[in-house]
Order: sequence, then C-alpha cells, then structure tokens
Amino acid sequence: METEDTAPTQHAVPIQGKIGDCAVYEDGCRCPGQVPLEQAGNAARATNGFVWIGLQQATAADIAAVAAEFRLPALAVEDAVRAHQRPKLEVYDDVVFVVLKPVRYIDHDEMVEVAEIALFLGPGFVVTVRHGDSDVLRRVRAELDEGSDLLVHGPAAVLYRAADLVVDAYEETISLINDDVDEIELQVFGDDEEGHAERIYKLKREITEFRRAVLPLAIPVETLAKGEVTGIDKATATYFRDVHDHLLRAIDAIDGHDRLLSDVLQADLARLSVRQSEIAVQQNADMRKISAWAAIALLPTAVAGIYGMNFENMPELEWEYGYFLVLAVIFSACLALYRLFRRNGWL
Repeated sequence: METEDTAPTQHAVPIQGKIGDCAVYEDGCRCPGQVPLEQAGNAARATNGFVWIGLQQATAADIAAVAAEFRLPALAVEDAVRAHQRPKLEVYDDVVFVVLKPVRYIDHDEMVEVAEIALFLGPGFVVTVRHGDSDVLRRVRAELDEGSDLLVHGPAAVLYRAADLVVDAYEETISLINDDVDEIELQVFGDDEEGHAERIYKLKREITEFRRAVLPLAIPVETLAKGEVTGIDKATATYFRDVHDHLLRAIDAIDGHDRLLSDVLQADLARLSVRQSEIAVQQNADMRKISAWAAIALLPTAVAGIYGMNFENMPELEWEYGYFLVLAVIFSACLALYRLFRRNGWL
C-alpha cells in the first residue's frame, strides 16, 4: 500500500484538474477553505462531520488516488468511471454506492439530455463523480455551504438533497414534455393536414430514454425511505419517503405520456390513411372525367381524320348536304356519349 507521502506525488497532477471541490463539513456548516486531496483521508478520520470530494468526468487513473485513500470498492469504482449505469444502490461493507441520473429537457430540440452522478458514502466522507452536464451537485454544495440543518445527518444529507433535486428536475421535465404533447394533440386533431408521425415517434423515443433514467430509481429510493441501508442515518427516512412519493408521480406521468403519444400516433396514421383514401377516390373520379371527355373528343377526331384523307371515291363527297350530315352525326354521337357517361356518374 502506498504511503501518504508518495501517493500525492503519483496522482496529484492528473487528479487536481478533476476535483471540483474538496471540503470538510461539521457542526452544521462548512469549514473554511478547501482540503488538499492528500489530507482528505486524515480529515475524514479526524472530523465528527464529513469530507466531500467532488470529481468531474473522472477516469480510472484520475480516481485511483481517491479510491485508495478511502478504500472504495473496486467494482463500484469501475461503474463510476465507466458511466452509462442504471440508477441503483449498492452496499459494500461500510461504503454505500448510489447512481443517480439527472435529466434536463431541451425544449427547442424536444430532447431529453441525461447526465450521471455516482456517490460513494462512507464513514466521514462523500465522494461524488459527475458525468455529463448537470448542476445538481453544485446546487447541493451551495446549499450546504450556506449552512443547513441537514448536515447533522452526515453524508446522507448530500445523498438526500441530490436525489431530491434530481426528482424535482424529473417533474420539471414532465411539465415541459406535457406542453409538447398538448401541442401535438392540437395539431393532429385540428385543421393541420400535415402528418406528424416523425415528431411523435422522436418524442416517444426521448420519453423511453427518460423512463430508463427514472424507473430503476424507484427501488433504491424506496429502500432508503424504509431506513434499511447500513451507513445511512435512519432519521433521513422521512425525507426519502417524500422523494419516493414525487418519484412515483413522475413514473406515472411518464407512462401516461407514453400511452397518450401511442394513441395520438395511431390517430395520426389513421387520419393520414383516410386522407390518402380520399385523395385516391378524388383521383379516380378525375380520371373517369378525363377518360369520358377523351372518349367524346375521340369521335369527331376520328371522323375528321377519315374525311381528311384525299381519296376520290368516299361516301357523300359529291352530295350537297354531306358536310351538314356528317356534323349532325358527330353532334348526335357526342351527345349520346355525354348522356351515357352522365348517367353512369363519370361526368
């Protein structure tokens, strides 16, 4: 095992740029200044509060010094580094490992952006690893830096506030999605004749991604709400019950939006199919009219074409009234065709 003197020399250069903050919290407030990483372990063992180390976009090499200092479980460290984990809660002896998935809704793109936060909670310390764009940990730290009664609960205070803000963001995202769903409904069932299947499908895909971030969190938060997690102050169970209630509402809302979008998608496709059928019927009617007029026009064209041939022995060429007879025959035949097509509904 590396000594305290050699460890910082080996890891100080790569890790310093990844540490967002490192501070001690005790007696309901933050101690002044920051704690160097090489002193964090001693500070955690010496304080009656806890040390909070915040890492950003940390790699395996970056987190190695912190993992060694606080004896973080290797499997959990691997999950924290790799990211793309499902929300979960795992207990390794005296270390609790939690993964949260903050989200934010980019309204103009109708896209759910998912980040990831891994939290290690142990005796006298909290280590957080953030991947992606999220201000949850910054807001939690700002609250605790100003002083909070929650600090009496130790590391659980960080976990509770992070989970609470994450779930609050779920409800905000649901509200924004609800506005887009309402807009799509108005378009589909209004006078807009355009198809909206692509937009509906994309929004359903984003809701599916949203559900992956929210649904797996229900069991970990329920476990915390029961006060059954070793190393987490049982007095925080009441706080986590409130988070669990909000989370269940969010899950119900997500499922409701997904079902509603499925129904709207079916309605949009059905409406589009009806419109296409109407267009096909109209096209058939137009083709019948064109064909009928073409048939009527063909008769005089054929007669005129025949009499346009320069032969001497053709019927009625020498008759005084032959020309008028041919016109009368053409007119009568065209009138008969018109009445026939009219009776059959082609004209």
